[in-house]
Amino acid sequence: MLFKISLLVSRLESLEDVRCCKANPRSPLGDRLQARRPSQSQVTEKKKRRENPQQFLPLWSLMASHSDTLVVFFGATAGANGGKLGSDEREIILLVWQIVDLHEKKVGKIQQRLIKPDTIELTDQCKEETGLSVEELCKAEPLDTVLQQFQQAVSAEVKALGRSSYTLCVDGPLLIRQAIHPEASKKNLVLPECFYSFVDLKREFHKCCPNAGPVKDLTLPSMLEYVCLPAVNEQMAGVREVKSMMMIIQHILAEPYNHKFSLFETVKYKFESGACSKTEAVDSETVIRARGLPWQSSDQDIARFFKGLNIAKGGVALCLNTQGRRNGEALVRFINSEHRDMALERHKHHMGSRYIEVYKATGEEFLKIAGGTSNEVAQFLSKENQVIIRMRGLPFTATQQDVLGFLGPESPVTDGTEGLLFVKYPDGRPTGDAFVLFACEEYAQNALKKHKQILGKRYIELFRSTAAEVQQVLNRYMSTPLISTLPPPPMVPVPVLATPSFITTSSTRDCVRLRGLPYTAAIEDILEFMGEHTIDIKPHGVHMVLNQQGRPSGDAFIQMKSADRAFMVTQKCHKKMMKDRYVEVFQCSAEEMSFVLMGGTLNRSGLSPPPCKLPCLSPPTYAAFPAPTAMLSTEAAALYQPPLLATPRTPQPPTHSPAPTLTYYSPQPQLYMNMNMNYTAYYPSPPVSPSTVSYFAAPPGSMAAAVAQPAAPVLPQPGALVRMQGLPYSAGVKDILSFFQGYQYTPEDYSSGALLQLQADSVLVLYNLSGQRSGEALVTFPSEEAARRAVAERSNLPLFGHPVRLMCCE
Repeated sequence: MLFKISLLVSRLESLEDVRCCKANPRSPLGDRLQARRPSQSQVTEKKKRRENPQQFLPLWSLMASHSDTLVVFFGATAGANGGKLGSDEREIILLVWQIVDLHEKKVGKIQQRLIKPDTIELTDQCKEETGLSVEELCKAEPLDTVLQQFQQAVSAEVKALGRSSYTLCVDGPLLIRQAIHPEASKKNLVLPECFYSFVDLKREFHKCCPNAGPVKDLTLPSMLEYVCLPAVNEQMAGVREVKSMMMIIQHILAEPYNHKFSLFETVKYKFESGACSKTEAVDSETVIRARGLPWQSSDQDIARFFKGLNIAKGGVALCLNTQGRRNGEALVRFINSEHRDMALERHKHHMGSRYIEVYKATGEEFLKIAGGTSNEVAQFLSKENQVIIRMRGLPFTATQQDVLGFLGPESPVTDGTEGLLFVKYPDGRPTGDAFVLFACEEYAQNALKKHKQILGKRYIELFRSTAAEVQQVLNRYMSTPLISTLPPPPMVPVPVLATPSFITTSSTRDCVRLRGLPYTAAIEDILEFMGEHTIDIKPHGVHMVLNQQGRPSGDAFIQMKSADRAFMVTQKCHKKMMKDRYVEVFQCSAEEMSFVLMGGTLNRSGLSPPPCKLPCLSPPTYAAFPAPTAMLSTEAAALYQPPLLATPRTPQPPTHSPAPTLTYYSPQPQLYMNMNMNYTAYYPSPPVSPSTVSYFAAPPGSMAAAVAQPAAPVLPQPGALVRMQGLPYSAGVKDILSFFQGYQYTPEDYSSGALLQLQADSVLVLYNLSGQRSGEALVTFPSEEAARRAVAERSNLPLFGHPVRLMCCE
């Protein structure tokens, strides 16, 4: 802390520093500046500044345009050095520098400082290259103190030479970009301005001697050899390198080169946010993918992780999952390929306690996440240097004035309602999400304090966002669904299998579920994993579950020959290793397997049916209300070649249960019922997934045979449908059954006249296009008479305080 205070006090002459301190007067630095009374000389100096402001530009801007003095600068870390400097996240332990006057060609004294790292541990390579020991480092000063000494020593020497500015000269950018800035960022140190502008001796030498070879291949010995200078005979660590650099500089400053240093490199002070268009050209050699980020990390946090490297404007794109939440990944775009390559060297460096994986990515991937085409979004993001906050969970009826009132006067939105952007579906319906712009960090912090406060009857989530996230969320809601849409029907309508004919819906627990499979696992890996139990698998009994993008989900189902065999598999294979992951094995029934394959889930309350993509006002056609289906003759069916899938082998019915009855849907709009069905692949057919949901091709012969059979009902039992509307969104199958508790019916075919209760498989909860419960459900009754009686007796009765409307589906 003393270093930071004295550093700023010693640089009061810089207008930039004074401005930064005034921006935060409550900081310790601001307190020190306000408490210190200016002397008469300082008052006179300020008067001169007002009279001639161009003479007193900030130091870094002077260095960027010209420099009177070079400070030859060298450093080493406790780990890898040379071309791998900074790649292992080790701390700096040595700094060496020497000043050279570019006009008078005068050279100062070599200065060397050892630095005590927080973790005093040296690699064997470091000990060999530097000759330093742990005992020497224990007596050294920490990095902040050494930087203070460097600043004071250089400033005094430059002033003694009568010069006004200086620039660091390094042997390659790694010391500044990969060591100094990352370590200072982690330790929250304020670096002197000289570390934001520097010259690379290799680039200057290449400009002076272009035939010496590519810049990346230049080394100090090779440069000395090219200009016919002898190698430096010096044993002291760091001094040898500084002397070699000084000899090269003096040589290219003299005749016949008369070189002038002009290739100044800069380090950005902060990340600049901005929008990106899908039509913009993005070089794939400048993009990386960072994985393993904390979910709450912002674009500024990611920019800080890559501190020292220059990220392009708006070059951080946080990736979202299918639910619109951050998935711990981000795509980062740098200004050139050199900075991208240095970013790749930070693979498995740490952000807090987490290590971050860094991989190459493509410009196409970046544009897919960060690019946008909406004029509304472009106009919203055109206001630069704004803090973006995302609001989630807004009532669908919320207006702009409601949001402004919720945020309050302490969080004024930029340009009022123009600083609000509501996210909507393509048909104009609100999604409950919105983005808000704030002019400064203080306003944004005030807004974040309202996280999970109530607006209307809902609590609202607020968190930081980015321009790329705005584009990604808008693209997700405004574009077509991730799941493939149904293709146009063939010229002649053909019955479509709703589920594969070899998957039965038996309640016998003769199946096993594998969870946590490696994503690279194939059928052969599963068979090897099963070992001796492979012989107990039914024909066509391995089902690989793929996600909605057609990629492995890590789950698989296996049908065994009996429940006993399934039990043995769970006992022998549970948490057994497959490659580098352990796999969980659970016993389940074919009915549960079918629910999962159709998009449902298994949870503590039992089976949750798959989300229904059915339009809210038009229930599907069931066998209880038959719809005409076009049938093919056997000859025509034999000629029909379905183009949708590779033809699977003819399924064989299991020996322990009767042959399953095929269920058919006619090519009608009710096919949207299965739009959320999981894609699957079946053994021993090749592990491919259907390109279209609900379509399963079969050999011509089996298709013709299936067509000849009568259609079976879709519901668990035949009957009539009752539609429930106005259900609480939290209501599940058990809640609906409890709603009808006490309501009994007498089966027509039950001779004893006993009264029966509704069963769980009589209820189907409906979901909206977002995969959320729509507040509606379908209940199956054994007859139309029973359905009408239920409507008359139970309609408008409350469930959790909500009146529920019942109606018969005609």
